[in-house]
Amino acid sequence: MDAQSVEVVVDLELTLLVFAWVLAGAALGSVSGLIPGLHANNFALLLAGVAPSIPGPPLFVGVAMLSASVVHTFVNAVPAMALGVPDAETAVTALPGHRLVLEGRGYEAIRLSALGSLLAVVAAVPLAVPLTWGVTAVYPTVRSNLSLVLAAVVVGLVLSEPSWRRRGGGLCSFGLAATLGAVTLDLSPDAPLEAGGVLAPIFAGLFGAPVLIDAIRGGGVPPQNDAAVTMSKPLVGLTAAAGAVAGAVVGYVPGISAAIAAVAVLLAIPGGSGDRGYVVATSGVDTANTIFALVALVAIGQPRTGVMVAFENANAPLNIPVLVGSVLLAGLFGFVLTIAVGDYYLEVVGQLRYWRLSLAILALLVVLSFLFAGIAGVVIFAVAAAIGMVPIRLRVRRVHLMGVLIGPLLLTV
Repeated sequence: MDAQSVEVVVDLELTLLVFAWVLAGAALGSVSGLIPGLHANNFALLLAGVAPSIPGPPLFVGVAMLSASVVHTFVNAVPAMALGVPDAETAVTALPGHRLVLEGRGYEAIRLSALGSLLAVVAAVPLAVPLTWGVTAVYPTVRSNLSLVLAAVVVGLVLSEPSWRRRGGGLCSFGLAATLGAVTLDLSPDAPLEAGGVLAPIFAGLFGAPVLIDAIRGGGVPPQNDAAVTMSKPLVGLTAAAGAVAGAVVGYVPGISAAIAAVAVLLAIPGGSGDRGYVVATSGVDTANTIFALVALVAIGQPRTGVMVAFENANAPLNIPVLVGSVLLAGLFGFVLTIAVGDYYLEVVGQLRYWRLSLAILALLVVLSFLFAGIAGVVIFAVAAAIGMVPIRLRVRRVHLMGVLIGPLLLTV
């Protein structure tokens, strides 16, 4: 039998249009990712609000929104590392990315984050269908036993602390955050922006403000060394792939964040990989979740994230080849942008008077809290910031503060 030839037809006009809309989405995602305190959920709500008014075919609007969300998950690591770097004496309580910056390894940390996200995209695309099928198969069981699942997560996080004193600190941090969530999450305060919500002031207060407050008396960003990645290539790949798998879980189990998933990933990898592994895993989980959310919309017809809600609001068709290609292209843009912008970001921040910068970012977080949740948002931000200082002072992981979501869920399921 003669071998049959397969002719591949490429629509050049469609390809150029997709490229242009991906580029536009990448630009939008870069801007949003570089704004400190702009939480991914609020970004998604903003997209949902403007989606119907964007001129252009719905497919291309959807491509731009999906690309923006992917690039956002790449670039948002840059301000997270460069801003709020504490003094070297308080490095033990800093986030892993901050500790690497304090060690002069900021360029490496940025590359690890970019690699974690890019490798997660590469792993998530082929794994998306089987993992989504598997997760959706067990989801009814997880949902009916959600309280037990969440309780097990809380116990696991507390026991992962190295001493009983720190375990007590973790439990205290969880309890305070859970109380905050129980009191505030159901509030719908009047706010200047229609895409309002209390998540912005809650997360900015819990995770952003405490680091900035400590950084006011800190030494700022020290000179950075070379950008060589010292983590082994196989370990980077394994950690990113594990983060991609964990990203599927994050998209389906309420209350589970990228930080929680990253801790689980590191505990599951033999020998662990320290701060570098945490950076890779967190970035991988965050980016992979966006891709799994798209596949979940195709598989079960339910939007699992705010970005997918915006996608539906735009009436974008589920053209899988175009959308998957757009995700891969956006991932490449995000990788390049994160490294290019991240290095420059660290250099500029290192030249500024850090206490002034910290105060300016704190003021920006207050303004964002007001825009998203009005006066109530400013109050919530202040209370959340006070609670956010607790794990720092008790020298425990700040991942326990995710009790702000897990606690209320435990009370309602």
